[in-house]
Amino acid sequence: MQLIEFDYTLPKELIAQKPILPRDHCKLMVVNRKTKEISHHFFYQIDQFLKKGDVVVINTSKVIPARLLGKKVTTDGKVEIFLIRPNIKNLKNYQWNNEWIVIGKPGLKKGEKIKFSFGLEGEIEEVNNYERLIKFNTHGEKLKKLIYKNGQAPTPPYIKRLSNLKEYQTIYAKNLGSVAAPTAGFHFTPRLIKKLKKKGVIFKEVILHIGLGTFEPVKTEIVENHQMDVEWAEIDEKTAKFLNKAKKNGQRIIAVGTTTTRTLEGFASKKGVLKSGQKFVNLFIYPGYQFKFTDALITNFHLPKSTLIMLVSALAGKDLIFQAYNEAIKKHYRFYSFGDAMFII
Repeated sequence: MQLIEFDYTLPKELIAQKPILPRDHCKLMVVNRKTKEISHHFFYQIDQFLKKGDVVVINTSKVIPARLLGKKVTTDGKVEIFLIRPNIKNLKNYQWNNEWIVIGKPGLKKGEKIKFSFGLEGEIEEVNNYERLIKFNTHGEKLKKLIYKNGQAPTPPYIKRLSNLKEYQTIYAKNLGSVAAPTAGFHFTPRLIKKLKKKGVIFKEVILHIGLGTFEPVKTEIVENHQMDVEWAEIDEKTAKFLNKAKKNGQRIIAVGTTTTRTLEGFASKKGVLKSGQKFVNLFIYPGYQFKFTDALITNFHLPKSTLIMLVSALAGKDLIFQAYNEAIKKHYRFYSFGDAMFII
């Protein structure tokens, strides 16, 4: 497949700059894969399309303020570090160790030392294309607190301003580790979740700490040649057992977001059985992929030529997705991170 097949033109005024409040008052487009019907609603009406026994799976990863501003020790020149993930030695133990994979601006050389104003220091240990391995002078809870207190929100380039990091988090975020938000979850409010649970909808949690794998642009003209970067993910044993039983019983497994989808699919065997544990996920889902576990998807409207629009095209079919996107543009839906929602059933 050619990358150009996933391109479209979006008027700039449709790029959402801030979230709708209340969050569940955004628009909701429902795309029915069987009937090819596209209908328009508000997100707080999603209960009309959910039934007792449906299992909604959410990604509870929490965004870290991943942009750190510092200076080179030798020249006093300004440096911006963008954290990607800790250099994990043990998959089962996601720790904030003192070694991190980062991107640095301007390009940083091996051995270069960086000083940050809040008592943090680091040295570049390895250079790998645009990625750097930095070793900080502290680790664990101390490093976590320093970064959370002094780092800046890692907002996408199309968002001009962010009031605070809180508006770039889902209400259920609790596992610190993502450098971008699982934005499909933005639309849920405590009131809506309570309403859905009362109806008999079940919520289950997984973790995928979002890194380059999710938001890195596709640079290859042939889609299949793109390589996804790894992202740490976890499904605990209790959750895996419940989801496997629900799937066997014919209950719908509804993923909230592309990251949840890739977690479920990345942990599923060829026979469609979820395995529990921790692993690096770098599953690239594009048209032709056979879904093993995901029955439906709550998602946003994605950037052209992104791996995200390829994933939704794999689930719903490219023609139906682009028909839906064209309709969304005509009806002035809001796009991208703070934009409106789509429910693919």
